[in-house]
Amino acid sequence: MKYIDEFRNSQTAHQLVADIRKHSKGKHWRLMEFCGSHTVAIFKFGIRELIEDDIEMLSGPGCPVCVTSVRDLDKAIALSKMPNVIVTTFGDLLNVPSSTSSLQQARAEGGDVRVVYSTLDALDIAKQNPTKQVVFIGIGFETTAPTIAASIIQAKEEKIANYSVISLHKVTPPVTRALLDSGETDIDGVICPGHVSTIIGSDAWHFLPKKYGIACAVSGF
Repeated sequence: MKYIDEFRNSQTAHQLVADIRKHSKGKHWRLMEFCGSHTVAIFKFGIRELIEDDIEMLSGPGCPVCVTSVRDLDKAIALSKMPNVIVTTFGDLLNVPSSTSSLQQARAEGGDVRVVYSTLDALDIAKQNPTKQVVFIGIGFETTAPTIAASIIQAKEEKIANYSVISLHKVTPPVTRALLDSGETDIDGVICPGHVSTIIGSDAWHFLPKKYGIACAVSGF
C-alpha cells in the first residue's frame, strides 16, 4: 500500500468484517486498544459499530496526559509560581486540571508557563534567559522519552546550567501487566501502540501471549 486511499477502501473493510465473522464462529471476542489515539481512530471510522456483533472493543489506559497524577500537576503549577522560574511543556498538558488549578490558569495569574513544540525550543529559552531556571515538564509514553533525554545530554554538552527536566513519563508494558494482574480485566487480545513499539520494539509485548495467553498485534493509527 502506497496511498492513503488504499487504507480507506470500504469494499476491503466489509470483506475483512465478513472474514472476522466467518472465523469467530459465534464467539464474542473482547479486544482492548491501548492508546487514546487508537480509540479516536476506532470511533472516527465507525469500527466499533461495524464489528460489535462479533468483537467488543474496550478502551485501555488512554494517553499519558490523561493518567498524569494530580500531585505531579500540583508540583508543576507550584514551580510556575516561583520567582525566576520558567515552566515549559507540550500544549496538551496546559488545560489538565490539578487539585485546584491548571497550568493555563497559573499562566493567566502571572506564572511564566510556555508551550513548546520540542525540547529544542525549551533549550533555546534557557539560552535566552540565563538568569532564570527553565524547567521542562516531560510528558508522554516511551515515544517522547528519547528526545527529552537527548535535550539533557545537549544541555550538558553546551554547558546550559539553567535547564532541568521533571519526567512524568509512563512506560506502557508495566501498565498493561498491572491491568491484567488486577484480575478485573477479561480480554482476549490487545492492540498494542504502534508509536511506542517503534521505540521499544515488538518484543516488549511477548509477555502477553507467553504469560497471559492473550493475543496481541502492534498497530498504528
